[in-house]
Amino acid sequence: MRGAVRQAGEWRARKTHRRTRRQAEPENPGPPPTGFALLPWLLMGLGSFSNLLQGRTPLPWIGALGLLTFNSLYVYVTFRAFVKEKRDARSTRVALALMGVVTCALAIVYGGSWLYFFPLLGLATGAAMRGPWLGRAGLALTALAAAVSAVRDGWDALNVAYGTFLSTMVTAAILSLTEAVRELRSAREELARRAVEEERLRFSRDLHDLLGHTLSVIVVKSEAARRLAPRNMDAALLQITDIESVGRQALTEIREAVTGYRQGSLATELDRADSVLTAADITPVIHRSGPPLPASAEALLGWVVREAITNVVRHSGAARCEIRVEGTGERVRLSIADDGTGVQPPEGSTRPGVGGTGLKGLKERLAAAGGSLEAGPTPRGGFLVTAELPTESPTEPPTEVPAEVPGEVPAEVPSELATEMQESPPPSQLSPHPRPTLNP
Repeated sequence: MRGAVRQAGEWRARKTHRRTRRQAEPENPGPPPTGFALLPWLLMGLGSFSNLLQGRTPLPWIGALGLLTFNSLYVYVTFRAFVKEKRDARSTRVALALMGVVTCALAIVYGGSWLYFFPLLGLATGAAMRGPWLGRAGLALTALAAAVSAVRDGWDALNVAYGTFLSTMVTAAILSLTEAVRELRSAREELARRAVEEERLRFSRDLHDLLGHTLSVIVVKSEAARRLAPRNMDAALLQITDIESVGRQALTEIREAVTGYRQGSLATELDRADSVLTAADITPVIHRSGPPLPASAEALLGWVVREAITNVVRHSGAARCEIRVEGTGERVRLSIADDGTGVQPPEGSTRPGVGGTGLKGLKERLAAAGGSLEAGPTPRGGFLVTAELPTESPTEPPTEVPAEVPGEVPAEVPSELATEMQESPPPSQLSPHPRPTLNP
């Protein structure tokens, strides 16, 4: 009994696994339709062919030549109808017109079973003509089939006309629907590929911004701790504590970057910039004026501050760095200038004025939000980064700002010297006036 129950459970598990695997596998639409799908309809001409073989058709050589010409044109048109470029070519239209002439000639001369070439002509017309002209062409072909059939067979013209109209419209509808489904499936796959590429690009930009800034801060604080250790162990331990806090905050931000819910703050980044520049022996001068900014603008400008300050600390060799945030009711402008040697753009860069992977990614982000980013050396020496952004971006919806986790926010860094750490006041609130800074 237990063996039967176990076998039933295994069978259900295998069945569930096969069903899950079929659902997970991408849908295979199979090969696209071709002209072979319309070839079996040529069997409608077997009656005319039988009359030729049995000698019931007058002038059989003319009938055989007309039958061969019609079939050749039918195959030519139907195979070209499944390729858009060939379907819209003039040669296809000419071949379709010749089919109409041959069909009318055979129907008028012979009548009877030869009238069924009109529905075949309707199939070719529906396959080759799509779009706004299809309805007019279908009605005109139906009227022509009805007129020619009425002359030859009287009331049987209704059946021929109905078959012609139905074959034209149904063929066009089925082929158009099939083509639309394939285009939609192709568009869906393309959108899926683009979504994956955009997510990869977003994650690479976030990872670059996070790790580049965080590692630079850790290096600066580690150097400060090494210099302070022989003179003041307490100050060195404070720097090491800050390194631990920065590392924890980096871990939190990386987790949030993976889920896509991280939102920066301009005020936080400005405070961090003041701390990092002071620890790196660079005098920070920060001005901020204007009304409060929306969360999306704060996040973008925070990224610019983070990336620019990272470049100043790592590459500029500057002694002074000035950060200005000037906002109005419609736009906000951020400028970061230093008096160092400047940052040279990488070799092979195709975007003059914006060098480095981080600044390129930020330029793309600001452009998507309706803003701009310019970066380059100044005439008097140093490097200048300027970002402008509308205060209300129509292309970027507001995102969720997660609550900060207590104990994981890194502490602000005072000066690298122990005495100045004890004497320096805590960072003040940002104001339109230059904030006091400490010179080593």
